[in-house]
Amino acid sequence: MGSTSDDLWGIGELAARAGVTVKTVRFYSDRGLLPEATRSAGGHRRYGSDALDRLRLIRSLRGLGLSVREVRRVLDEEDAADGGGGGALEDAVAGRLRELGTEIRALRWREAALRLVHESTPGDRADRLRLIGGLSVPPSTAPLVRFWRGWLPPRMPRRSVDAFLAVAVPQPPQDPDPAQVLAFARLNALTLAPCPGTAQPQPEAHRAVDGRRAAVLYAGLAESYELAGVQVRRGRNPRPGEALDRFVDAYTSTYGVRDSTGFRRRLAGQLAADPRIDRYWDLVAEVVTEPGRRPEPTPGAAHDWLLAALAVETGTSLPTSV
Repeated sequence: MGSTSDDLWGIGELAARAGVTVKTVRFYSDRGLLPEATRSAGGHRRYGSDALDRLRLIRSLRGLGLSVREVRRVLDEEDAADGGGGGALEDAVAGRLRELGTEIRALRWREAALRLVHESTPGDRADRLRLIGGLSVPPSTAPLVRFWRGWLPPRMPRRSVDAFLAVAVPQPPQDPDPAQVLAFARLNALTLAPCPGTAQPQPEAHRAVDGRRAAVLYAGLAESYELAGVQVRRGRNPRPGEALDRFVDAYTSTYGVRDSTGFRRRLAGQLAADPRIDRYWDLVAEVVTEPGRRPEPTPGAAHDWLLAALAVETGTSLPTSV
C-alpha cells in the first residue's frame, strides 16, 4: 500500500503497516498516546509517518506488560528528551520484573500444591486441601512472625528481635516441591492454632528478663546454637564442652550469677519443664531442606542437643517433646 500524496496515512493504513487492528490504533489515539497529525475534511484521522514508529514502541511496551499509565510516562519522557529516554522506562521495567517474580513464585507454589493434591491418597486429600487453603499464594511468613513475637520476652530491642526472626522464621522456597508445600502449610496452621491456656507459652527461664537482658540472652543462645550445630552436623552425641559452656554462660550473663554445678542442675530442671515446640522446628527443617539433601541443624535441634548435654552432665531427666 502506498501513502497519500501529502504523506499522511489514514487509520486503516497505519493499522495495516503496524500489523494491528483499527480498533487498537483508535484505542491508543483516544488515550492520547498516538496523536493525530490532522483530520481530513470528512473528519477522518490522519497520521504522519512517525506515528508508525511510535505505535510500534507502544506495542513493545505493552507487550512487556506495562500499563497504559506507565506507557504514557515513558512516551512523555521520550518526547521531552527528544528521543533520549530516561528513568521512566527503567523504573517501569524494574517494577514489572518484581511483579513477574511474584507471579512466577505464585505459579510454582500453585503447581507444587496441585501436585501434592494429585499425589495424595483419598484419605489424605481433604486434610491437605484444608491446609493449603490456609495459605496465601505465594505464602506469607506473617503468621510465623506473630507467633514468635508472642513468644519472645516483651520490650526486647528491635535489632535483637529481627536477628532472632531471621533465624527462626524460614522463607518459603522459591521453587518448592510438594513435600515443602505441605510442611509450610502445616507450619502455618501450627502457628495459627490456639495456644494452650490463656497466653502464648514462653520458657520460664526467659520470662523474668527485661528487654536489655533479653538481648544478651538471645545473643548468647545464638552463639551456643551455632557451636552445637557443628556437633549435630557431625553426628556427635550430646556432651559437655564449649557449646554447652556458652549455652550456660548465656543464662549466667543474663541473670548476673556465677556458673556452678548447682546452677547448671537448676537450669537443667527449669528448661526440662519449659513448653516444647519441637514440631515447629521439625517442620522448619522440612521446609528449608532441598530434596535429596541432609537437613541442616535448626535452632530447635541445637537447643535439644544442648539440653541433652546438660542433662548428661547434671544427671537430670530429658524433657518430653510435644
